[in-house]
Amino acid sequence: MAHTNSAKKRIRQNARRRNINRARVSRIRTFVKKVEMAISSGDRETASAALRAAQPEVMRGVTKGALHRNTAARKISRLARRINAL
Repeated sequence: MAHTNSAKKRIRQNARRRNINRARVSRIRTFVKKVEMAISSGDRETASAALRAAQPEVMRGVTKGALHRNTAARKISRLARRINAL
């Protein structure tokens, strides 16, 4: 258990950030799942629209520190490749 005031504050801040990051990552997963559903249905236009909606959300996760830059780029790249293969 933390003893100093700064350590106690850090615990509070970490808990707050964890909740925010978890919500953000969950939101990103939802957007990615919509793209994957569109890809599996075989509709290229819907999949492209879903990817255009998901891309800024994923990149926002990077700027907010919820995802690593390369992880986000890899996710978007793989989704785009699958859409182009349709």
